[in-house]
Amino acid sequence: MNLTSRYFTYLIGKLLMRENTPGGLMASIEEVVASSMSINSRLPAQLEKALERNIVLRIGWTTNGDPVPKDGELGLCPNLPNGSKVRSLGYLGPFTAAFGQGGTYTHQGDVGSYLGAGNDGNKITCERTAGPCAGFGQKSGRITILDGAGDDAGAKMSGGLLIIRGDSGIRIGGGMSGGDIVVHGDVGGDPGAGMTGGRIIINGRCPTPPPGVLLRTLEKSEVKEINKLLADDELHIPADAVCLVPDGDIIEGIMAECREDLSGISLLPMTTNHNPSYSTCDTVVLVGEEDALAFPIPLLPYVPKGVQDDLFHPCIVRDNPRDCDIVIIDSDNIANASSLVQSAAGFAIDMDSMPRLGGAAIDGILVALRCIAGPQSKVMLIRGVSQSASLHSDSQHHGVDAAISVLNDGSGISAAASLPMVGRSASANLEQDCLASMWLPWSATSEDLAILCASNIAFTICPAPDENIAGWIAQVTSGLSAHLNRLGLASIDALTRANLRACDQDTAAVSGLRLAGYDRPMPHWFAR
Repeated sequence: MNLTSRYFTYLIGKLLMRENTPGGLMASIEEVVASSMSINSRLPAQLEKALERNIVLRIGWTTNGDPVPKDGELGLCPNLPNGSKVRSLGYLGPFTAAFGQGGTYTHQGDVGSYLGAGNDGNKITCERTAGPCAGFGQKSGRITILDGAGDDAGAKMSGGLLIIRGDSGIRIGGGMSGGDIVVHGDVGGDPGAGMTGGRIIINGRCPTPPPGVLLRTLEKSEVKEINKLLADDELHIPADAVCLVPDGDIIEGIMAECREDLSGISLLPMTTNHNPSYSTCDTVVLVGEEDALAFPIPLLPYVPKGVQDDLFHPCIVRDNPRDCDIVIIDSDNIANASSLVQSAAGFAIDMDSMPRLGGAAIDGILVALRCIAGPQSKVMLIRGVSQSASLHSDSQHHGVDAAISVLNDGSGISAAASLPMVGRSASANLEQDCLASMWLPWSATSEDLAILCASNIAFTICPAPDENIAGWIAQVTSGLSAHLNRLGLASIDALTRANLRACDQDTAAVSGLRLAGYDRPMPHWFAR
């Protein structure tokens, strides 16, 4: 599966311990990921044979039926096809049986976070405990957990059924818009926070729900309906169970916006020479080491619903990706991730749209989606610009191809102030095989692209204009070449911070750039 040595460099922790030697050493994350990828790579052929024979595919047993429990493998059994049957044994990590399409999956043991995430038809049973975010983003299907679940169970569900026997953590059903959650046990604080649809039925203790959530009793008809849906006498709910439903509209908070662009920064030559206006400049950016994806200029336009015309330029989209596009995977479309990543040249995971993705969870979702998309798929991570240092560190550790810092992340950080944050972090944390990118909230100009490239930011993402995208790209391309020729440079790779000047003191103060005329950074940049 073309694993690279840079892909993973740290340990998951205690839950991933393996008795590889009499001394009891922990398996490295590289070994865990390699084992997970190996199992997943063999699954399609094994599932096809099992379907033909109408048998259950068993993971965690030898061919003779002797138990060999799994211990920490993650991202296992993604995208199970309709009619497939799988049973596993042991402890499994995050994103087990994610992005299902109609299979039946039973696990004898504990699982980590994001069990059945993005489920769209699977029937999943966990016979012991599940970690946080079980059933995250479920669209359809059924998930049953028989010994309790962690925080954020059923978060962002839009449909399907989640059954938990035992206690669950905080924020159960947070942000859900549809579907049913049934809990035979106690729930933690903030149940149903931000829910806009669906029901949470609780046969146990329930704290006072947050604003926007109504706690009520069940009607007799509802009890009958739900018990028919459960179709298991041991899971039936009593008449005194309570129900949480949305109560009124959710008011979204107003976040700070980036109020400044890059107009306070100019581009100056470092040589007295310039190139003729008709000179050809190298403006290509390559993403990925093998079978690289080429951007003709350092620009990845954002077209949310996908390109509808004959544009021959890669874009970043949320729906309808082409085979040259990067598709965003977030909490809103995670249930469609399987089909989306198979149609695109790569995918970008919006980490800020989901509950915290720790190291093991990132491993899990990358293993699952890489196995679906194929080894040549380009992988990117997205976070707000104020988290650029941790984004870059995670991106390098997990061997992704690009790290995207979103300028308009609610922090209110100006564009000029973000340049040293992203550029210096990229220099400190990223190697050449992982590129830094910045997402602007406006349609970029050729000057913007040149300024960002000079700041160690390999390519820019920005919204495309509503009309004539091809004309806009052609204009930006021409302008970028004109700037490079004016500066006497043959390639965008030759741009450095030395080519940048701040046009005013405020810009110089926040960016650390030399002030035009003063020709040095402001004195406070040298203070200790």
